[in-house]
Amino acid sequence: MVKVKAYAKVNLMLDILRKRCDNYHELFMVMQSVGVYDTVSVEKRKDRKITITANIDDIPLDSSNIAWKAAEAFFKYTKIKNPGIHIDLRKRIPHAAGLAGGSADGAGVLVALNEIFGAELTEEELCEIGVKIGADVPFCIKGGTLLAQGIGEILHKLKPLPKCFILLAKPEFGVNTGKAYGLFDTMGKTHNPDQLGMLCAVQSRDLKTISESMENVFEQFVEVPGRIEMKEIMRECGALGVCMSGSGPTVFGIFENKEQAQEAAEKIKPYAKDIIVTTPVSKGCKIVK
Repeated sequence: MVKVKAYAKVNLMLDILRKRCDNYHELFMVMQSVGVYDTVSVEKRKDRKITITANIDDIPLDSSNIAWKAAEAFFKYTKIKNPGIHIDLRKRIPHAAGLAGGSADGAGVLVALNEIFGAELTEEELCEIGVKIGADVPFCIKGGTLLAQGIGEILHKLKPLPKCFILLAKPEFGVNTGKAYGLFDTMGKTHNPDQLGMLCAVQSRDLKTISESMENVFEQFVEVPGRIEMKEIMRECGALGVCMSGSGPTVFGIFENKEQAQEAAEKIKPYAKDIIVTTPVSKGCKIVK
């Protein structure tokens, strides 16, 4: 059995540039791995089947799960015969939250299978498999602080985020990513984030300017009840900057001080179901020895 810690992500910046003729969207994202993770355990079976178990009830355990798709894509790419595998998902990343929980699980499965079968695929080859099952999977394989372009598969390493504390707050409901992109297609955006300003701040490792530059265009047309109140609480408690991650609904704040982040976490309870204080991490996946 191989166990992998598969880390969540937040979007320090998310800009949608245009809808492509293949119905995907051209993106500009500055993405950051954070310390909350799912544990993905993979072991061989002897019946040539793929099976999945999980510690929560509201995710599919069949071929519609991205972890299952990752396994199928791995065997197809490597031409290794599937002897049968079992995948166990211990979910800690909030579900349907804009934190790439599903993509992290897919990435974790690819990393685990590469180890189990000694396929010796490079990170780039794993990403090549990953992008076919989800646009965020390549980021979740590499992780750290990255600029993501294209549909999310063109990745460039950036300087690591300075030491800080990140408060994640997810309301009780989820946001359908497909519907969120549909809103962009019909409504468009009213404002363009300062892409160059964000890149300069990240490369200067200027936490204050990074935090102040954070922006997510989904906030211009995706309604999240309680978002304004959650942001206000975070700012009042000392957040350097606040933003929504992915297509939502998770709102996060960056703090220099852990106590301030914990104070905000307490005050935000009426508005959020899942509340986590975490830190940036430098990897997307980590094999647990």
